[in-house]
Amino acid sequence: MATNEELRITLIGTGTIGLSFAAFHLSSAIPCQLTIYDTRPNLHDYVHEQLPRLFADEAIPSDIAKIRIATSLPHAVADAHVVQESGPENLDVKKELWKEVEKSAPNDALLWSSTSGIPASQQAQAMQDKTRLLIVHPYNPPQLMPLLELVPSPQTSETVIARTRDFWQSRGRVPIHIKQETTGFVANRLAFALLREAIHLVNQGVVSVSELDQIVESSMGPRWAVAGPFKSYHAGGGPAGLEGFFKNIGGTVQACWDDAGKVNVGDGWEEDVFKQAKETYGTVNVQERDRITRRVLQVLKEEKEEKEQTTN
Repeated sequence: MATNEELRITLIGTGTIGLSFAAFHLSSAIPCQLTIYDTRPNLHDYVHEQLPRLFADEAIPSDIAKIRIATSLPHAVADAHVVQESGPENLDVKKELWKEVEKSAPNDALLWSSTSGIPASQQAQAMQDKTRLLIVHPYNPPQLMPLLELVPSPQTSETVIARTRDFWQSRGRVPIHIKQETTGFVANRLAFALLREAIHLVNQGVVSVSELDQIVESSMGPRWAVAGPFKSYHAGGGPAGLEGFFKNIGGTVQACWDDAGKVNVGDGWEEDVFKQAKETYGTVNVQERDRITRRVLQVLKEEKEEKEQTTN
């Protein structure tokens, strides 16, 4: 990683995730030279039209004018310290991409994929040096959300993992090393488990789409912003902690697990659930969502900093 020169970051792909990462890097207190590559026509105009919209209530960084728009992949990665890919969720595309990136990128460049589910071991199949590739999976939108799941293949170098972890920690993010390749990684597995049960409850007529969301937003949503499931239920068990919690209501927990929804994609629930979502929300105001999320994260940051100062 560069120490005496400006960090050069190349982003490949200008979808929702790619542009959000661009906004994050531009807003970081640590400066960088940002290069963007995509096969999209009129890429320069597209980036300079869409990227400013992600800053909403914030001032648009002046460095946005310094973004380099690359017209070829070799040119985009030739002098990069970091290559971060957020392209289509297509294994063949990613395999070919990393094969070509490896040919032109510096030998010590960090190579990251933002894939939602294609493991590094599969993406790296055509690479000569498979130790270089690491999944860096964000929670959407990465411009705001602190989490980065670092998911190596069995071949990924420990040095690559450590350098990547240091990169994100120095920028105030929360990089978590996921120890094994697993379908959907961890954050999405947790989220999709809740989504499946939510669909089951709506499909059974227990609650509506809007009521289900109100329940989450007025209970576990705020709670989980402060404490995850283990910490929450450890606290819920009183002095006996998590063990006490299961001693008290373990039977109810097991009964819920036994009765968990078994819905699958394509089972026929889609028409009603999709209709309810559309009628309830129409098009979601993403700017409003992000503005409120930013405020919540700021409060959590302030509380954490205050706790650290008190502890020290």
